[in-house]
Amino acid sequence: MLSNQFQNGIESAKLTWARLPNSEEDEAEEVGVSRKEDGNRVESLDYEVVENHAYREEQAQRGKLYVGYYVGVKWFFALLIGIGTGLAAVFINISVENFAGWKFSLTFSLIQKSYIAGFLLYILINLVLVLSSAFIITNFAPAAAGSGIPEIKGYLNGVDTHGILLFRTLIGKIFGSIGSVGGGLALGKEGPLVHTGACIASLLGQGGSTKYHLSSRWLQFFNSDRDRRDLVTCGCAAGVAAAFRAPVGGVLFALEEVTSWWRSQLMWRVFFTSAIVAVVVRTAMGWCKSGKCGHFGSGGFIIWDISGGQEDYSFEELLPMAVIGVIGGLLGALFNQLTRYITSWRRNYLHKKGNRVKIIEVCLISVITSVISFGLPLFRKCSPCPEADPNFPIECPRPPGMYGNYVNFFCGKDKEYNDLATIFFNTQDDAIRNLFSAKTIHEYSAQSLLTFLVMFYTLAVVTFGTAVPAGQFVPGIMIGSTYGRLVGMFVVSFYKKLNIEEGTYALLGAASFLGGSMRMTVSLCVIMVEITNNLKLLPLIMLVLLISKAVGDAFNEGLYEEQSRLRGIPLLESRPKYEMRKMQAKEACGNQKVVYFPRVIKVADVVSILKSNNHNGFAVIDHTRSGETLVIGLVLRSHLLVLLQSKVDFQHSPLPSDTGGGSFPIRHNFSEFVKPASSKGLSIHDIRLGPDDLEMYIDLAPFVNRSPYIVPEDMSLTKVYNLFRQLGLRHIFVVPRASRVIGMITRKDLLIEENEGPATVELQSTSVRDWLRNRRHAARNGEAELPLLNGLLVAQ
Repeated sequence: MLSNQFQNGIESAKLTWARLPNSEEDEAEEVGVSRKEDGNRVESLDYEVVENHAYREEQAQRGKLYVGYYVGVKWFFALLIGIGTGLAAVFINISVENFAGWKFSLTFSLIQKSYIAGFLLYILINLVLVLSSAFIITNFAPAAAGSGIPEIKGYLNGVDTHGILLFRTLIGKIFGSIGSVGGGLALGKEGPLVHTGACIASLLGQGGSTKYHLSSRWLQFFNSDRDRRDLVTCGCAAGVAAAFRAPVGGVLFALEEVTSWWRSQLMWRVFFTSAIVAVVVRTAMGWCKSGKCGHFGSGGFIIWDISGGQEDYSFEELLPMAVIGVIGGLLGALFNQLTRYITSWRRNYLHKKGNRVKIIEVCLISVITSVISFGLPLFRKCSPCPEADPNFPIECPRPPGMYGNYVNFFCGKDKEYNDLATIFFNTQDDAIRNLFSAKTIHEYSAQSLLTFLVMFYTLAVVTFGTAVPAGQFVPGIMIGSTYGRLVGMFVVSFYKKLNIEEGTYALLGAASFLGGSMRMTVSLCVIMVEITNNLKLLPLIMLVLLISKAVGDAFNEGLYEEQSRLRGIPLLESRPKYEMRKMQAKEACGNQKVVYFPRVIKVADVVSILKSNNHNGFAVIDHTRSGETLVIGLVLRSHLLVLLQSKVDFQHSPLPSDTGGGSFPIRHNFSEFVKPASSKGLSIHDIRLGPDDLEMYIDLAPFVNRSPYIVPEDMSLTKVYNLFRQLGLRHIFVVPRASRVIGMITRKDLLIEENEGPATVELQSTSVRDWLRNRRHAARNGEAELPLLNGLLVAQ
């Protein structure tokens, strides 16, 4: 009976393996990886408000009550994002800790009887967990691989990578992180939690997932990329707040690292979301204190509490602390460079061979990691437990996998422990807690720390970039705290002071490596203070972060910037390149030919133009009675596709549709033009048109953005760059130098005072008041309306 079941299981596994695609083309077809026709998987976002006829009609119908309701819904969504991200983080943490706890408990109980059996069981459990993670990623959610932070940073910078915010990506990120982190790989769950929070925010913003029938029209409220960008920013902050239980650090992380646009209103909502996450996580951990969560932690809101550590530091210690900053900058820059080379080779050669190779690679790394973490402590001689201190009672030894120091791993005597097993044969959170611990001088030997540093650093470099969710926060803390503790051991032996704690230097080492690799300063400083509950070390953390970032910047860019470049994400950095100062806007345009649409165009011509190029924006022109050509605005490809699919705006006449009364018929809501986040949306190949449809016409005037941003052709490319990035634009028109000036707007023209009357405003500028008075006078006398005020925006 059992043999038959085993045989059936083998046959099922073979069938599943045979169904795996052998190449990236098969993977794209089976997994559903969305690709554009040119093979590029990124697309710019429309953060600019498209002020077409549908938008203006919708805005004209909204009053102050709707504005208040709109703001209230934003706060409600911030609440939902905080609750959802907090619950997801609790689920991931409980699952990882329980899988790790069961793994260590079973392994430790079995090695008491047979070393080989325990060793094989340990490898098998890790392999099953990692295999499940790789299988989910390669066959269900390929966009969930990696940390996801470079893609989210690109999204908030204005670049949408297809698939990164879908429902299947969220599921793959959660369960893939449980398998990869629980399987003992040299990676963390903190980066994936940022991606998880962003996915939850995006799904809430678009009302759920229609593909999996998990949507609600009550949540389909935000119809612009600008609003969704704000929600995703809240999700990123919530992810960091949940990962490190550091709400203030989450807000600063969103501000410093991932966002390109920031407003004071957004700051309040992000802060509120992080606070909700803190409440949810703390409530869950308090509930777990009673033992209802299995092997999950001992509760508390601070992860690695070292508040009882070193009270003060002397001036002589600043030199070795500065050395820690230099080491962090060098090792962090080296880590970025090595991961860049390996990831590039992996993407260009190894992963092109298909999903089977990806799964085999991850499984091989899992076996190597398990062999190293289980085998190396066996070669380390056990040390006797320290003498008991009545002021600081300790339990020595402890079984592996349990919270605390002094792990007994194959020691011949009862009162002995294995220092290498204390950090190797343990969960990463517990290993970091052991390295940060106070009152544990001489617990680790320099040989054990150096061995762990070399091996774990190598494993972290090789593991990063595989087909599993992978974060680099915790591995970076592990690496940094190891060499920081090594420096601390040297300081203790050199200065002969009793108040020096090796754990303090381990904390500084962790901060230095993260600063040298990720190049964060303010947010990382606050996160390190929050997770250690020791405000006295704030000046020292600031010192090592500044040094490590300066050293790392001398060699290469930060980890996320390097990975963004490898993934082909065109990030616009905060500052333009120096060469742009000598270039003009017309030089950036090159010799490209601008594709125009006439105002009234034949449907067949629209289809032909959309099929012949991949442009996402087109200029629309019209002719005056005198024959002069005017550019009336910009129309987007996505809007044209909606018009072609609906067909309700097709007309038989080649004349404009507003010739009768000067107004356009309203046939569309503004929400109809919204593309779901991280999906490829409509394609011209998805639209079916008959011969009669192709012979009809469309009047594009109601769907044109009549106020696109325009720059003169001789404007400095530096100014164009700043305008483009700061406003979050997708297109800018480059036009010849204007021949005349119609008017000029100053600062006072933009100041509005509200009167006590209903819905009345008063413009402070005299020129604007005169203009409005003249326009009302012309309207009363039946004269033609004056042209709208236009001109140059300046600061007075």
